[in-house]
Amino acid sequence: MSINLTLLIVMGALYACGIYLILERSLTRVLLGLMLLANATNLLILATGGYAGLAPLFDKSIPAGDYNDPLPQALILTSIVISFAVTAFMLGIIYRTWVLARQDEIQDDAEDRRVAETPSFDAEDDSVIPVETSEFPLAASGAGAVMAGDRAVRAETAASEEQPGSLNVDPSPEGGGE
Repeated sequence: MSINLTLLIVMGALYACGIYLILERSLTRVLLGLMLLANATNLLILATGGYAGLAPLFDKSIPAGDYNDPLPQALILTSIVISFAVTAFMLGIIYRTWVLARQDEIQDDAEDRRVAETPSFDAEDDSVIPVETSEFPLAASGAGAVMAGDRAVRAETAASEEQPGSLNVDPSPEGGGE
């Protein structure tokens, strides 16, 4: 398969112009950039589709290598439909912004500026996590016993209470109600 150099140059120019326009602050330029990117992608799919062949209609007398691959054509058709929908959506957004604000430029938001100036280090999120992560750590009272409220409980019993399905929990209702 040989690649057409002219087609590659046109694709590169369309991609370059499209990316440049997407980075602008005007919604109309963003729309034009999206349209250029969609057309460049269609050309890319067309170029990777290979040489033109016969229509993909089956006939026993034609060898399989002479047929054209229908997949790139289907992908280009899908891309055209998607780019049309995105264009229509962007046109709606552009029209709505023009009606409401009489401008096409996207303005910086004060909150966006504040977030951009915030350092990436967060003392709470980036701190070392302690080994004991419980809100109510068990305080040791003597050899192998921990304090649970006002009574001493063996450490093994206290650890087994934390396991799912523990039978060490008193089934009576809480609050001492009769």
